[in-house]
Amino acid sequence: MASAAGWGGDAHVRVEGVRHVYRGGVEALAGVDLEVGTGLFGLLGPNGAGKSTLMRIVCTLIAPTGGRVTVGGFDTVAARREVRRLIGYLPQEFGAWRLHRVAEVLDTLAVLSGVREKAARRRRVDEVLASVGLDGVADRKVKKLSGGMVRRLGVAQALVHEPRVLVVDEPTVGLDPEERLRFRRLMAELGRDRVIVLSTHIVADLGSGCSDLALIDRGEVVFRGSPAGLVGRARGKVLEVTVPATGEAEVAARMEVVARSASDGRVTLRGVAGSGGPPPEARPVTDPTLEEAYLAFMADRGRVEAALTEGERS
Repeated sequence: MASAAGWGGDAHVRVEGVRHVYRGGVEALAGVDLEVGTGLFGLLGPNGAGKSTLMRIVCTLIAPTGGRVTVGGFDTVAARREVRRLIGYLPQEFGAWRLHRVAEVLDTLAVLSGVREKAARRRRVDEVLASVGLDGVADRKVKKLSGGMVRRLGVAQALVHEPRVLVVDEPTVGLDPEERLRFRRLMAELGRDRVIVLSTHIVADLGSGCSDLALIDRGEVVFRGSPAGLVGRARGKVLEVTVPATGEAEVAARMEVVARSASDGRVTLRGVAGSGGPPPEARPVTDPTLEEAYLAFMADRGRVEAALTEGERS
């Protein structure tokens, strides 16, 4: 099998009018149009929005009910083999190969990807392990790796055949803050010379390397643009309130809170107004974060609960 690394074509991902309906009539995608080029592209949206379905269609794992997806000009249904040469895929769950050593996993997958010559395969495995920071654990069994290391191994297996496009689905679920940060840095670095489509419901996963994103909800793209564009739409809608700690519960009942800080017996809350309207002491935030902008956007759609992560709801 030829490597995609030397392929000089256009590796853009194009999604045209894609619909997908599961058995029982559940519509996961309702006419999605997207075009994605080189760099880190964020596909943001709540759980159940249709993100994973779209990723599986892009990766040729399922066929759309309607519409068309092409990768590098190849149709994901009619030219699956050509598309798979161009794509590396890290699914939500990557937990197989537990009894194998790290280097063995990549060596086996390199063979399956068409890298037949042993010396070339060894060089490629070493390169990929170094790129994801696993070169020091090449001989360790997968079952002995931390959760963050397993995710990085997942990235390594997606990169071993030198794909032009990397598709990553919900990459940091279950990782600690340090591993999340490391993962974001890795994605930013990898996005310099390839297409990366990163699907997540966690805004922070996108990191500073993301310059283009789409927000998907209930199977439709409801925003497409830059992170700065989404933040710009939120100005005046994100609020901040500082009250005595004894009054926190009353204020929090009228807001969907994103951030909280406390000092000298006073509490500052940031978020968007709830259904009862903003607290009278609320003042607009001049510099909302991307997470706050996402929450404000979803609040305008009446979908603020869907936008909150499990940690924010508790």
